[in-house]
Amino acid sequence: MVVICTMVDMHIVENKSKSGKKIYRSNLLRESYREDGKVKKRTIANLSNCTPLEIEAIRLALAHKDDLCALGALSESVKLHEGLSMGAAWSVYQVAKELGIEEALGKDFEGKLALWQVMARVIGQGSRLSAVRLAQIHAAGDVLDMKRGFDENNLYDNLSWLSENQAKIERKLFELRRGGNKPKLFLYDVTSSYLEGKSNHFGEYGYNRDGKKRKKQIVIGMLCDESGEPVSTEVFRGNTQDPKTFESQVKKVLERFGCKDVTIVGDRGMIKTVQIESLPEGFHYITAITKPQIESLINKGILQLGLFEEKLCEIKDDEVRYILRRNPVRAEEMSKTRVSKLQSIEKYIVKKNSYLKEHPKSSVSKALETTRERLTRLKLDGWVQIKEEDRTLKIERDEEALKEASYLDGCCYVLE
Repeated sequence: MVVICTMVDMHIVENKSKSGKKIYRSNLLRESYREDGKVKKRTIANLSNCTPLEIEAIRLALAHKDDLCALGALSESVKLHEGLSMGAAWSVYQVAKELGIEEALGKDFEGKLALWQVMARVIGQGSRLSAVRLAQIHAAGDVLDMKRGFDENNLYDNLSWLSENQAKIERKLFELRRGGNKPKLFLYDVTSSYLEGKSNHFGEYGYNRDGKKRKKQIVIGMLCDESGEPVSTEVFRGNTQDPKTFESQVKKVLERFGCKDVTIVGDRGMIKTVQIESLPEGFHYITAITKPQIESLINKGILQLGLFEEKLCEIKDDEVRYILRRNPVRAEEMSKTRVSKLQSIEKYIVKKNSYLKEHPKSSVSKALETTRERLTRLKLDGWVQIKEEDRTLKIERDEEALKEASYLDGCCYVLE
C-alpha cells in the first residue's frame, strides 16, 4: 500500500479553556498535512511558555517563510501588542518591601520565589501552576530582578524551603515590625480545614468545623499580637484538641519572640488546668470558662446567679479573677432555638405516627429508636422524653429539667 503525504500548512493555534471563573490559554505550533487525500493535523510544539512578542515573531516568520527577506520591509505592517503588565506586580512588591516581607525572606533565588508566591496570592488566587502563568502575564522577573525562570516544580520545592525557614522568617518579620517594642498581649485561636485527599502528612479525622463528614482535616493555629496582626501560624494533625496546641504557642512567645511578661488570650475550653500550671513565670492568661465550669463554681458558692447582670461583675477567688455578665439577647436566642428544636421533633413524630398508622406491620420499636436518636442529636433528651402507647409516639416534657437546662441561658460570658 502506498501512502502519499504532502505538506499543506504550519500555523499557530491559541486555545482557551474555562474552569470556574478562571480562563486558561495555550499556544500550539500546529501542522496541517494531506494523507491519502485527507487533511490531518498534528502538534509540532507547545509555545505556551513563549512571550507574546516571541509568538508574534514566529507567526510573522511563518507568514513569510517563502521569502524571509521581505521581513525587513514590514515595519509599517507590524502590529503592536501590549507587553507584560507592571502595575499590579509593582504595587504589591512595594507594599511587601514596606512591610519588611522582602527583607525577611531574603534576596536570593528562594527568597524571591517565596515573595512571588505571596504576590501571586494577592494578584490572583490559585495553584502553583497558576502562579507560573501569572508570571508570564505580569512582569514578575523584571520587578523582582530574577535572572532565571521557574516552573511549578520550583514553587513546590520553595514551599519546603519556607517550611524549613519558617521560624527564622517569622522572627525577622516580628523584629522588623515591632523593633524593641515587645507586646504584652497575644491572641490565639485555631480553626480546621478539610482535605479531599488522604495523603496529607497532618491529615486525620477530627472535630470538623467545616461540617464535612468522612473527610480528613488539618488543624491550623494562629498567634496574633495585641493589634490582631498575625505573628505565627502552625499546622497540627487533624485530630489535635485545642488545648494540645497551646503549649507550643507559649514556647514561641517566650523563645522565638523573646517576650517574658505577657498575657495570652485563648478561646473557651482551650486553656485548662494543665496548660495553666505549665505557664512560665510572668505569663498570664484570659479565657472564657465552659458551662460545666460555671456550674461547678456555682455549686461551690464562688459564683451566684444573681451576679449575672447586664453590667460587668468581678469576683476574685484566690489568685483567679472572674468577670461575669449576662447577655439578655443571647438568652432569648437560646430560648428560641430550644423551642424551634422542639417544634422540629414534634413535626417528625407526626410523620412517624402517620407512617405507623398506614403500615400496621411496621416496627414501632424501630420508629421509637430513630426518634430518640434524633432527640439526642438535637440535645433535647435532657428534658424531653419520647414514649410509645398503642403504636403511637408521644412527647413528654419535664418542666423541672427544662428549668435546670435553661437557668444559665445568657450566662456564657465568664472570663477567667
